[in-house]
Amino acid sequence: MTTSAELLARYRRSLPSFVSPYYAEPISIDRGEGSWVWDLEGNRYLDCFGGVLTTMIGHNNPAVTAAVQKQAAKVMHTSTLYLSEPMIELAEKIAAQSGIPDARVFFTASGSEANDTAVLLATSYRKSNQFLAMRNSYHGKSFTTQAITSHASWSSTSLSGLQVTFVQGGYRLRSPFRDLDDEAFTAACVDDLVQLLDMTSAGDVAGLIAEPIQGVGGFATPPDGFFGAMQKELSNRGILFISDEVQTGWGRTGEHFWGYQAHDVVPDMLTFAKGVGNGITLAGIVARAEIMNTIDVLHFSTFGGNPLSAAAGIATLDQVLADDLQGNAKAMGGRFHGALQPIVDRTPWITELRGRGLMWAIELCHEGGIEPDRERTTQLMEACKTHGLLVGKGGLYGNVIRLAPMLNITADETDELIARFSNAIADIK
Repeated sequence: MTTSAELLARYRRSLPSFVSPYYAEPISIDRGEGSWVWDLEGNRYLDCFGGVLTTMIGHNNPAVTAAVQKQAAKVMHTSTLYLSEPMIELAEKIAAQSGIPDARVFFTASGSEANDTAVLLATSYRKSNQFLAMRNSYHGKSFTTQAITSHASWSSTSLSGLQVTFVQGGYRLRSPFRDLDDEAFTAACVDDLVQLLDMTSAGDVAGLIAEPIQGVGGFATPPDGFFGAMQKELSNRGILFISDEVQTGWGRTGEHFWGYQAHDVVPDMLTFAKGVGNGITLAGIVARAEIMNTIDVLHFSTFGGNPLSAAAGIATLDQVLADDLQGNAKAMGGRFHGALQPIVDRTPWITELRGRGLMWAIELCHEGGIEPDRERTTQLMEACKTHGLLVGKGGLYGNVIRLAPMLNITADETDELIARFSNAIADIK
């Protein structure tokens, strides 16, 4: 039988150097069921990262698996050049959930492509190449989305046809405004936005794109109402607001179905990806019709909204709504936070626990300050693996541990997560 070590050797020979697996001894996930996965050697792990928040309602979910099998037996691909009932049905469901008036939905194959499309629409609608994005942000690996990413460890190029200005965002720990309370922090960031627009723009800025909770940035979470306050200044100038919901959508935050709903604002556009297909390639963008219809030539995504992906998306969304997985995210997230906060409080090298719902992170720093502690972060990742727990890593300095369990994680599994994570933390000196 093939081993993980043998696969790693083949991985190194066939894939580029910029692709790299987790762990000193990487694992190969052979199969999964619910919140659990098994590697080729038969070791079992509690999966609390889901392929970067992509497997959202459990591995081998019966409803999703059945929907995919049924559709695969009919037709797997047609494209938007033909009428596809699964694609149309999913578009109707997402438009209804979006909160955006007179919404139109365009499907893509990835979050990068969805955000790329959002930039295309905004710049076309506003006839401007000027764009705003948040510091510590990540929006994808395409050439366009790299330009609106403010995260040095994920930035592959500085070349762009866009003129991008990065504004103060929700990463408070390293913000010059970190000592302010929520209201004053928000006001200071809005003042910074106004000054940047007055000083650095040539008018007619196309849009601002923002993650309600920054994913790669380490689940940095701004105060509620933050983007609503920013939107007031944007709307005064006709600047579009785009909510990147690739990681925060579908009830992940517990309090709301979309991350933007915590901020007293309705975006002009929102993008989605990752969990909506529970592991199948599916992403897209929702926008007001007047914005979406700015493009007046034939435009489509080859794989966007294909029947197989759409069938998985319908099954996933239906289960999220029918089983109130948003409510479960809130309840299990509260259970996790309540148990972890005392541990964080007494652990001097954990500077902060942040997030909401089933989207949590801890940031590791050297004791007595906020200097990133990458070494301990790596040690904690390995300790989690040793205790049979799969977590993610992120943050600008690679010193943040991210946890994003399945939205249908049970109370017993949540307690298991707490126990395993607590034991891993206790192993680190």
